[in-house]
Amino acid sequence: MSSSCFTELAQQYIDGEWRPGSGSWDIIDFNPYDDEKLASITIATVDEVDEAYRAAARAQRQWAATNPYARRAVFEKALRLVEEREAEISDAIVAELGGTRLKAAFELHLAKEFLREAVHLALAPAGRIVPSPVDGKENRVYRVPVGVVGVISPFNFPFLLSIKSVAPALALGNAVVLKPHQNTPIVGGSLVAKLFEDAGLPGGLLNVVITDIAEIGDAFIEHPVPKVISFTGSDQVGRHVATVCARQFKRSVLELGGNSALVVLEDADLDYAVDAAVFSRYVHQGQVCMAANRVLVDRSVAEEFTEKFVAKVKGLKTGDPRDPETVIGPVINSSQAEALAGVVEQALAEGATALVRGGRTNNLVEPSVLTDVPAGSALLRQEVFGPVVFLVPFDGEEEAVRLVNDSPYGLSGAVHTGNVERGVRFAQRIDTGMFHVNDGTVHDEPIVPFGGEKASGVGRLNGETMLDAFTTTKWISVQHGRSGFPF
Repeated sequence: MSSSCFTELAQQYIDGEWRPGSGSWDIIDFNPYDDEKLASITIATVDEVDEAYRAAARAQRQWAATNPYARRAVFEKALRLVEEREAEISDAIVAELGGTRLKAAFELHLAKEFLREAVHLALAPAGRIVPSPVDGKENRVYRVPVGVVGVISPFNFPFLLSIKSVAPALALGNAVVLKPHQNTPIVGGSLVAKLFEDAGLPGGLLNVVITDIAEIGDAFIEHPVPKVISFTGSDQVGRHVATVCARQFKRSVLELGGNSALVVLEDADLDYAVDAAVFSRYVHQGQVCMAANRVLVDRSVAEEFTEKFVAKVKGLKTGDPRDPETVIGPVINSSQAEALAGVVEQALAEGATALVRGGRTNNLVEPSVLTDVPAGSALLRQEVFGPVVFLVPFDGEEEAVRLVNDSPYGLSGAVHTGNVERGVRFAQRIDTGMFHVNDGTVHDEPIVPFGGEKASGVGRLNGETMLDAFTTTKWISVQHGRSGFPF
């Protein structure tokens, strides 16, 4: 995507108008690979957050009353525009978040799938007639939009994860205010607004505020207008979002961090398991909530698996994300890069062995493979958002189950075995929202419930669960004839 496009979209989008923020400082948008300045965006203040929510509330009632077939046309057009602009959007993903070409293609493929699902969702809300114990009474249960939804999206898959909440919320008759991550304000924010504006979405229904909590505090989640906050990010921030929402009787949908394990049982196809494990850890530099932080291997096959795994990791190319051969591009910023170096140093200080110890050049962090991490180490229970993996041997299936569950998180995971039903029985014993047999840990599909247990979140997205997230029910009863009253 041309640099001029970053310049053109470096604005707030409120009530159908592109305008600068009124804050006293700018968010500088950098390319994490070469530190090129992509854009400078004057931040939105509390006043603009208020204006965005008020605009959404004004626009929403007419949108909810719009024929759902007419609403559907917007998402059909948005899908066509993504297809037409795929090369541009891919360039923007590579530039703004350091995604590789492979990662950009993966993100765009899923974004298109979720737009296709939004087309169907526009027609999904259906009422019901429910029986009554009272003679002559008709109970109608309507499925209605919640009103206005606040969406906070993360930096790792910003285009996809903004669309994943924004499109269904709009399709179901709501208005939306979107706050992208400050490291990805264009791909996760104004690019999405431009897409829907060009697709014919009426002004005011989607607003984008590019800002920082240093400026607005809790104003985005505390504002009285939104009835639902959809947040994707860390469990620490998610806990705060949930607390504020609960205090105000707001619904929160929280897609939070993970500490997924990929388990290799003794009867697994080891070559296939290696391929799945390497992808599950190192896709998008490991900056994926579902990534396999831990690879657990039955001790009887650990030596052979480890040899093959290390050889494959050593062959991964780290470098310029614009190069189609690059597998591992930069992490999002220098603080992430420093944190990852700290994880490796802490593990080694605790007695771990580095089978591969990757170097660091600015935000480029080469892959590391660590083993012998002490069983009591906090590192095995935290989310590591980068290309560092822990190999953990185990003795038998019971120990594997115990180790996988020994985590505050419960998002995703995978098990590899020659017996599919054994794999399913294993999966049923794991405390996660999602688990995969003979596959990787990183999956998302538009009609399958997506979400986690424990510190990995509350609620589900995708498919029918979007109705639970972004609509509410309303009971209207009709008494045919006369009702009897006791006095």
